[in-house]
Amino acid sequence: MSVLNFDDSRLTAIGLLSEVYAGLMARFQPVLTAAGLSEIDFETVIRLARSPRQRLRMSDLAAQTGLSTSGVTRVVDRLEREGLVRREACPTDRRASYAVLTDAGRERLETVLPQHLQDIDDCLTGLLSRSELEAFLGSLRKIRAVVRPCATAGAVETEAEARASS
Repeated sequence: MSVLNFDDSRLTAIGLLSEVYAGLMARFQPVLTAAGLSEIDFETVIRLARSPRQRLRMSDLAAQTGLSTSGVTRVVDRLEREGLVRREACPTDRRASYAVLTDAGRERLETVLPQHLQDIDDCLTGLLSRSELEAFLGSLRKIRAVVRPCATAGAVETEAEARASS
């Protein structure tokens, strides 16, 4: 007789999360593809758009996206060729550089976001009450803090960084 419980709620939780994620990405992909963006391209430009001065150190961008340093370099190289991102040297550390969202990158996001936000509302946020959404976001942040503690690296500009870039 097996001591394993195949109906364990932990298996249900991770299974539901996987199914929801796959379903959401399938729903979002056509809009991103029509705008010439892959999922990681979109994640990169939206993270830059939502960061102080619309820029992040390359190392912070790698941490936020979960990519290796070489992986984020390849993504930024591609986005740079398309004119959506540019690199800037760090004025205080010769070893570091920033990825910066360009005007063209913001314009590309502006073409994608209306439909993307509608899709999010239609199949995620719009299905939840305000209190359910707040609880859901709180739960996701709690889990993210454990599984991806670097997901917000560089999201807050330090005073020294602000002075150095002024």
